[in-house]
Amino acid sequence: MVNIPKTRRTYCKGKTCKKHTPHKVTQYKKGKDSTVAQGKRRYDRKQSGYGGQTKPVFHKKAKTTKKVVLRLECTVCKYKMQMALKRCKHFELGGDKKTKGAALTFFMNQLLMLVQYRSRTLSIPRAFTLSNLTTNEILD
Repeated sequence: MVNIPKTRRTYCKGKTCKKHTPHKVTQYKKGKDSTVAQGKRRYDRKQSGYGGQTKPVFHKKAKTTKKVVLRLECTVCKYKMQMALKRCKHFELGGDKKTKGAALTFFMNQLLMLVQYRSRTLSIPRAFTLSNLTTNEILD
């Protein structure tokens, strides 16, 4: 998973800036297709009436992901530019940062829960359960 912050300090090519400034980051989205474009008008005219599908429909899709494109807007001069990232299946904008040792804490909590569950099912005396121990005491 790729997690990008909502603000980024990078070089601005705008006429007034030409230096590193903070930029607002958004994800690029494709605009709505125009109904008056020449190709669309030609296609609609050919499709009208009887005769079914007139143009080939593409089915041999090879890629499973798309490249993520970021839209950067300078907060000083409002100059907008785009930056392409590498391919990724999961993209997140402005999500929570990973905390150090979060996976270890999660593992220890799961271990404690398992030990408590086993002690209940095996009817081990209360003195031998790990419910009153901390994660540091278990590791020692």
